[in-house]
Amino acid sequence: MTAKDLSQLDLKIARGRHQILIDQIYHHDQKYHGEDNPEISDAEYDALRRELEDLETRFPELADAHSPTAKVGAAPSSKFAKVKHTVPMLSLGNAMNNDDVHDFVERIKRFLNLSETDNIRFIAEPKIDGLSCSLRYENRILVQAATRGDGETGEDITRNVETLDDIPKTLPAEAPDILEVRGEVYMKLEDFQTLNETQEANGHKIFANPRNAAAGSLRQLDPNITAARPLRFFGYGLGEISEPIADSQSDIREKLQYFGFQTTAPVEVTDNTETLLAYHHDTETRRSEIPYDIDGIVYKVDDLALQKRLGFVSRAPRWAIAHKFAAEQAVTFIKEIRIQVGRTGTLTPVAELEPVTVGGVVVSRATLHNADEIARKDAREGDYIIIQRAGDVIPQVVGVVMDKRPNDSVPYVFPDHCPECGSLAIREEGEVAFRCTGGLICPAQSVERLKHFVSKYAFDIDGLGDRIIRQFCENGLIKTPADIFRLRPINETLDPPLQEWEGWGARSVKNLFQSIDSHRTISLDRFIYALGIRQIGQATSKRLARRYESFDRFQDSMIKARDRDGDAYQSLINIEDIGPAVADDLIGFFAEPHNLDVINDLKSLVTIEDMAPIDATGSPIAGKTVVFTGKLETLGRGEAKAQAENLGARVAGSVSAKTDYVVAGLDAGSKLKKARDLGVTILSEEEWQKMLAET
Repeated sequence: MTAKDLSQLDLKIARGRHQILIDQIYHHDQKYHGEDNPEISDAEYDALRRELEDLETRFPELADAHSPTAKVGAAPSSKFAKVKHTVPMLSLGNAMNNDDVHDFVERIKRFLNLSETDNIRFIAEPKIDGLSCSLRYENRILVQAATRGDGETGEDITRNVETLDDIPKTLPAEAPDILEVRGEVYMKLEDFQTLNETQEANGHKIFANPRNAAAGSLRQLDPNITAARPLRFFGYGLGEISEPIADSQSDIREKLQYFGFQTTAPVEVTDNTETLLAYHHDTETRRSEIPYDIDGIVYKVDDLALQKRLGFVSRAPRWAIAHKFAAEQAVTFIKEIRIQVGRTGTLTPVAELEPVTVGGVVVSRATLHNADEIARKDAREGDYIIIQRAGDVIPQVVGVVMDKRPNDSVPYVFPDHCPECGSLAIREEGEVAFRCTGGLICPAQSVERLKHFVSKYAFDIDGLGDRIIRQFCENGLIKTPADIFRLRPINETLDPPLQEWEGWGARSVKNLFQSIDSHRTISLDRFIYALGIRQIGQATSKRLARRYESFDRFQDSMIKARDRDGDAYQSLINIEDIGPAVADDLIGFFAEPHNLDVINDLKSLVTIEDMAPIDATGSPIAGKTVVFTGKLETLGRGEAKAQAENLGARVAGSVSAKTDYVVAGLDAGSKLKKARDLGVTILSEEEWQKMLAET
């Protein structure tokens, strides 16, 4: 077998594992962020996300926003009014050990094109395990408070936040006219203990940990309940601001304190990575002395000008990272192993556990990933197992306690049929996951595909949550996405009509139809994402929309791309981060007649807006295709690409006859030669910067 064959086999295995991880993390994101009710501890969640990030680093063609690496939190609840964040509230990348921190610092230096000896000042502060919150002040008066939600849209919790004594309702005269303060709502450990004792005495819900207690208390429809809970707030950063108030993150902390906000302490400001790590170690050893939950340390570039240059990647800033604390472990036993079926038919084994507390979180479920992982660990029903929380997010099964295994124990047999529809479950050569072959006849896949279709980043239809979609599917009201837009005429022939069903009424039916009708027009990138094509997430959908601009052009190009030697295929794989594997999934989707039937049905009921070009008025590179090759001296490669895209250019990964410019740095190789052979315009880094200066 050749090296190329091995590479393709590795990619096929990675793609299967990648989809399993996506299905699992989507589920747990909703439980943790959307419902404040995690099924598994923080450790396994971080382990899953870490594995996903490692896969996408090794196989960049897998990385897109269908992946949770491009998502933040979960969509806001329909119980609250929505708030659009003027400045996105993003999440943080994670460092699990010292090497990760060194890598983080080195990545920043590479991006900024600094040498190894150049120093960057960082600020380190405790990472509070609470609920992220944004406070908006206009003319120095608190006018709005919102949860992070999915990072772009949060929940309006203003009335609840107004009950917190820690949060100033007015600011000093020196504060700017518009100021958004970002921070964390939390609960002290002793207050948490007292609250749970009161809850138990009154026969009410016991909270698993202070984070869940804070989130559940803040997201109450009745502000009086929030007012009765001992909530506090730490400020740590800024969102929208009408005028600058600081040049550094350190200055922001001082200003927040002056404005009346509490901030975490102590902090460390240094340009020495080893000093950061020593601060992390010292804080971890004193963790039990701290009166509130922290799950790590956050490192941020202190200089705000450098933060602006570094910008963001996917769901997180390049200039900050969370260094998590070491794993905490506990022993429990597996009561049952159940199989979950994901949106794409992936069969994922889940261990139902005897509940156990690990680092303050009650854990009752843990993923076993796949059949190979079960076999490798030899995990069985009735086994005692060691689970750990690495970084305080979701539990990981470390191994089996063999000397506690029951005498009548038998190996777990992975099912060869789908537990939802009974269809054959197969594992294709080179893949780790078993998949149900039932397709649209499988109720699990149908429901999950429809949930994806109406989700936040797709059609975003309020009122069609998991329970409602399942109800409609079970009663035959919807089978395909287009059926959603036929619900009104369907209801007119129902006996009894929907408004007479249990749990429904005239108002709720009216609201549902209004929500559906208000989303009959959708942007091109959202429509592509809504189709649920494997490996095609938000980021990839946006790239495709930018390249093809209309759905008809996109669909026509995907059909033409079946010819691997044709221009359409070459144009497709020339798009940044779209390689042959992603191209195969796109082409395969449009080669299926039933998928085309679904699309044509939808197009008769909805309007797909063309993609508006980036506003790059006056930009000399707007609409041009640019390839970077070699080492750049004045800019890091990532910064150069981001700069070009912001000016309306299309950044490609390979050179073709349709490339407009190749920017060649030091030691440029085969791409430079190909550009010369094709007669593509070649620019030095100096010539490129001079061209941009004309903007």
